[in-house]
Amino acid sequence: MSFKIFNFNKTLQDGLNIMGFKNPTPIQQKAIPIIQKTNDLIACAQTGTGKTAAFVLPILDLLTKKKSNKKVNTIIIAPTRELAKQIDMQIEGFSYFTNCSSYPIYGGGTGVEFEKQKKALINGVDIIICTPGRLLAHLDFNYFDTSGVQHFILDEADRMLDMGFYDDIMKISDNLPIKKQTLLFSATMPSKIRNLAKKILIKPKSISLSISKPATGITQTAYICHDNQKAMLIKEILRLRKHLSYVLIFASSIKNVRGIKKILNKFGMRTAEMHSGLSQEQRENTIRDFKNKKIKILVATDILSRGIDIKDIELVINYEVPHDTEDYIHRIGRTARAERTGEAITLINKKQVQNFMNIEKLIGQKITKLKLPKSLVKAPKYKPLKKTYKK
Repeated sequence: MSFKIFNFNKTLQDGLNIMGFKNPTPIQQKAIPIIQKTNDLIACAQTGTGKTAAFVLPILDLLTKKKSNKKVNTIIIAPTRELAKQIDMQIEGFSYFTNCSSYPIYGGGTGVEFEKQKKALINGVDIIICTPGRLLAHLDFNYFDTSGVQHFILDEADRMLDMGFYDDIMKISDNLPIKKQTLLFSATMPSKIRNLAKKILIKPKSISLSISKPATGITQTAYICHDNQKAMLIKEILRLRKHLSYVLIFASSIKNVRGIKKILNKFGMRTAEMHSGLSQEQRENTIRDFKNKKIKILVATDILSRGIDIKDIELVINYEVPHDTEDYIHRIGRTARAERTGEAITLINKKQVQNFMNIEKLIGQKITKLKLPKSLVKAPKYKPLKKTYKK
């Protein structure tokens, strides 16, 4: 199956050809026809399945067939500025040969940036990609005419609710025309997402692909170790993988991120950090340096678990077991993207054993536990799950 079955406008199809998009992913195959028919949609698909293109492409196709009315046509809400920027970059690529325009709107910038965002909203761009709080800040000033909005899209809806954006989303929705197409995309579908969908969607179609399953191209392993062994263990892991170009290490706190970076730099390994404690400029510079391979190792909090799209990340290390089992899926989903292969290694201390067992239950897979290097001596005992795993 190729993208030609969707009968996209030639200018849009030319953009896809240039970007090397040939065959739609399962979520794209199912979602695009529904969106083209202007139905509301609630779609459940994990990160890395191509869901951004699933909602962006049909919207761009509709825009190429309409005359601009100098008003914002589509609002895409994302939980983080990194994801908002990522979506905007994809739109720029897809729409290269079209007349469609987009603009990312997020916080953390200067007053000059806020004025640029204001100008984009007043003059009207086809698509705005926003974080909830910053869009509300603009709405509060009453210069944003939302009467032209025809499409309202929530990406990573579960993450936004986890971050406490429910009220913001409802306020934004209340400021939009009643008659519009609403699309909700989420990696998980807990009751709170379904309750949100009932309030803002009208007779939605539903798509649910297999979730909570890591990509088949990811080799997953784990080490049982004490916390004071983790730094030396990471050093050994990276020493054996000197050929890798992109390594992403996740930690659950800013303190741990900074500590890991400091230790690895002492070991002579060029390492950078990414977390909410950095300014927007610092975060952008760090991501740019990482993409350009000026930095080989990036240590981050979960701010990047859904907000970075570098297809060549070869190794993801979990410095500790994530508190939320779903976060494990999103963390390791940063590797083995676009049908590539990758490796994910998790470091488990004695207190985190149960959490890791929950992850194994969630993905229906027993993850191989590797022996520690001889230099690290003994490790905590691990009680394996007795439950039979479903493949």
